[in-house]
Amino acid sequence: MTTPTPRSLRRLLTALPMAGLLAGCASTPTNVAPLPPAKYQVLGQAEGKGCGSLGLLFPVYSFLPIGLNERVERAYQDALASVPGATSLVNVSVVEHWNWWLLATQRCVTVTGDAIKEVS
Repeated sequence: MTTPTPRSLRRLLTALPMAGLLAGCASTPTNVAPLPPAKYQVLGQAEGKGCGSLGLLFPVYSFLPIGLNERVERAYQDALASVPGATSLVNVSVVEHWNWWLLATQRCVTVTGDAIKEVS
């Protein structure tokens, strides 16, 4: 067995962070709320929550989605329903929280924003 040379160690120490950067997660921006109308009235602060689970087996190997894909839409609709007469949201913020259970993960999304309605 040969001992590594300083040059090979340097290459390894350079390659590992580069591999980590290349393997990092990324996604494209997603519109949560439609564009606001030209004229609108702010009705107040809205907040809604939607949850979903990814379950069966340990969280690293979870493969059974339960309401996972629609959680942002449910949170948005819940936020609209929290303010009577609201038709849309502006200044939207989305926060996601994960809870790890023994057999599943629960992922909850909270959508907040200013509830509005169109005026003529």
